[in-house]
Amino acid sequence: MKLKVTGLEGVVAAETEIGYVNGVSGQLVYRGYAAKELAVHHSFEEVAFLLWHGELPDELQLKEFKKKLASSRRLTPELKQLLDAMPKEASMMSVMMAVIAASSGSAPSWPPTIEQAIHMTGILPSIIAYRYHQTHSAHSSQAAESEHREHAPDSKHDADWSEPTEDLDHVAYYLHLLFGRPASPAHIRAMNAYMILAMEHGLNASTFTARVVSSTESDLYSAVAAAIGAMKGPLHGGAPSGVIKLLEDIGSKEQAEPCMRAILGQGERLMGFGHRIYKTQDPRAEALREVTTALAGDDPWLDLAQHAEQTAIRLLAEYKPDRKLFTNVEFYAAAVMRAVQMPSMLFTPTFTAARIVGWTAHVLEQSQNNRIFRPQSTYVGPMPAGY
Repeated sequence: MKLKVTGLEGVVAAETEIGYVNGVSGQLVYRGYAAKELAVHHSFEEVAFLLWHGELPDELQLKEFKKKLASSRRLTPELKQLLDAMPKEASMMSVMMAVIAASSGSAPSWPPTIEQAIHMTGILPSIIAYRYHQTHSAHSSQAAESEHREHAPDSKHDADWSEPTEDLDHVAYYLHLLFGRPASPAHIRAMNAYMILAMEHGLNASTFTARVVSSTESDLYSAVAAAIGAMKGPLHGGAPSGVIKLLEDIGSKEQAEPCMRAILGQGERLMGFGHRIYKTQDPRAEALREVTTALAGDDPWLDLAQHAEQTAIRLLAEYKPDRKLFTNVEFYAAAVMRAVQMPSMLFTPTFTAARIVGWTAHVLEQSQNNRIFRPQSTYVGPMPAGY
């Protein structure tokens, strides 16, 4: 007998108050709030507080929460030693898994706490940036050097680890850690919106992984490390590199239509349009469009992305009138990543630095009414003689 539901698609495995995804009507809700509105009007810290506590913070709560998150950023000497000892060929995601698992220290295994969630969310950008500085200083191949020249900011990067001393919000701190200088307000706002929209998206593969591990009453750090392993797979955490290539091939507004007509004329797809879940407007793309529209005049790359999207929608209606193809979040994620000059090796890690809020929120919820996940399988192999 074959499995009736391959991949558990459509199977309800949990009840949640954290997030709601409706692909038919294009809805994404965080704790009763439209994710689009949160991304446009709120900060990373406010939305993280909402997902963990169930309500937006007041002014005093936000101030105290920011202090807690900021106090979690520093890497201990032991974690730095661990990062220094990691093999140079280890991928960023593999390093993140190992260091997050090791960062638990003597933290109690069960039940998980919001303090642990804050600690991991605060420290993960530091892990990413520290490792990036390591690998940057170790780049020796011509290809690696070429990629860095293409994507890295103009400011000088060196092997010395430097942490900003000024009081910065979470997203601004992450960008400053990576690039060694303050990010522009336009780039901070765009990245803030992206990271809010990446925080939560229902019971996806990595979130389910985190809940399964936690259901065994394993610790929160192990659940997050396992979730990072799921995110590492290209079917889940794949970077929007295809969209960046499309925009780079276009290069200018004048080339947008001829370039896209050539792609569609060959029967190929335009990267960044269409989505497996959303059959109408992707609300995450709508939110990023709104933010980047306000910022397009401050950044030529965002300005090009705006024009390319409008051209693509018009041409898709012409070439594929029977299909409803809308802009997906990857299109604007690529535009934001390229605008802030994020190296491609950091696309999925940055996604992970945002999604960790959703993972930990789900693990905290799982612990409130826990039952171990133990699905059944259908045996389809041979049987011994006589059975």
